[in-house]
Amino acid sequence: MTISWQAIYVLWLREMKGMWRAKSRVVGALGMPVFFLAFLGLGFGHASIPGIPEDMDYVEFLTPGIIGMTMLFSSMFAGISVLWDKEFGFLKEVMVAPVSRLSIVLGRIAGGSTISVMQGILILALSTLLGFKIAGLIPVIFGLGFMCLISFSFIGLGLIFASRMRDMQGFSLIVNFVMFPIFLLSGALFPVKALPVWLTPVCYANPLTYGVDGLRGVLLGASDFSVLLDFFVASAFSIGMVCIGSYLFESTEVER
Repeated sequence: MTISWQAIYVLWLREMKGMWRAKSRVVGALGMPVFFLAFLGLGFGHASIPGIPEDMDYVEFLTPGIIGMTMLFSSMFAGISVLWDKEFGFLKEVMVAPVSRLSIVLGRIAGGSTISVMQGILILALSTLLGFKIAGLIPVIFGLGFMCLISFSFIGLGLIFASRMRDMQGFSLIVNFVMFPIFLLSGALFPVKALPVWLTPVCYANPLTYGVDGLRGVLLGASDFSVLLDFFVASAFSIGMVCIGSYLFESTEVER
């Protein structure tokens, strides 16, 4: 199957222009993560929370989790653009274009991941105002790698839902129902080891757990698993979700 790089670029550029023209969407997407980071980080900043290293304050622990939350929410809701395009007929025009559907999927993933990673970088920059210390350029580069893996994973998951649905309101309800357990059971807000024993296996089966843990490992040097394990699990899940999402998108039905 031939990949059209021009088609990927055009779809990526369309997403970038859409973001630029709707700056309120970016501000709105950053609002909740910033509130979480500011109020939880400052409110529990000096609290003693089991499972957090003694030399680490809560803002430092929380920042990678909030970045993971931003990636999760932004990436999964990127799937709603598929439903918008179905509604207004743009998807039908794209589907009949002389390019492979894989190129269309890759263009959407490139655009959605670029937007979500940019939001993650903004959260990381804002966290420095609350006391988060960036160790250097190399940890940030590795952190960007984990951000991309999280974004690819959940854009793929969003495509899976969007390819099987036609109702935008139903999509929002289902995605919210799925996202919040993934977020809350990822160790983003509190250490996984502080949870009840019966809940721990659920957290270990959560792919976002490894993305957040990997971010903590590269940005703070403190993680529950090895960074290599986090990388391999996050990579495997992202490849799986992108492949399944691409397959379902290729077989999606477009109203005529």
